[in-house]
Amino acid sequence: MIEIDSSLPSELVPLSWLIGVWEGTGVISYPVDGQAREYEFGQRVSFSHDGTPFLNYSSTAWLLEPSGADAASDGSTAASADGSADADAASEPAEPQIFAAETGFWRLSRPRTDADPGPGMLPGVGPAPFTNVNAVETLRNAAGGFDIEVSILHPSGVSELYLGQVVGPRIDLVTDAVVRSANAKEHTASTRLYGLVDDHLLWAWDIVALGQPLTSHASARLARVQ
Repeated sequence: MIEIDSSLPSELVPLSWLIGVWEGTGVISYPVDGQAREYEFGQRVSFSHDGTPFLNYSSTAWLLEPSGADAASDGSTAASADGSADADAASEPAEPQIFAAETGFWRLSRPRTDADPGPGMLPGVGPAPFTNVNAVETLRNAAGGFDIEVSILHPSGVSELYLGQVVGPRIDLVTDAVVRSANAKEHTASTRLYGLVDDHLLWAWDIVALGQPLTSHASARLARVQ
């Protein structure tokens, strides 16, 4: 059962099941130069809010080593300079090496009003709209869900703007635009799917990149840890 914080802005109620910190593992599989590249990874995802009608999103991911990869190539135990086993060093887990990160914002898609801030740092003027559940209900679409906008920024020089909808505990997203710096690798479109299944956050990400059509790229299963 999802408990909704009474202080949650009304516009975030349809997205409230995302709020929290999630951790788990996933799989990457994508063809590069005609060969499938496959990896397993760990991931930590956070959805939070600060009283404003949007969710703050962040994600970090690290590659998981194959079983036994930490062992010496000849099967020997790491030893100190005097020949004794360095038990302390061997027992300490290595820090995960982050290889992918994202940050962004999630919100309901609706027309902006004078009360909404912007452009830039201009504050809104007048009473805030959609401050109660009844007002938010007027935003439901023909499918019975809510249209949403998601912006995700990658440190690799790629920025994605997604449009989609949330219907109950399911979210479908399609890129409306992908902006790349001159030095970013080719990436022109994406779709993402999120769902809450047995109290776990499941997601799948397909991309159009490196000369490939829309192709399955990565997926993961995460458990709420906070």
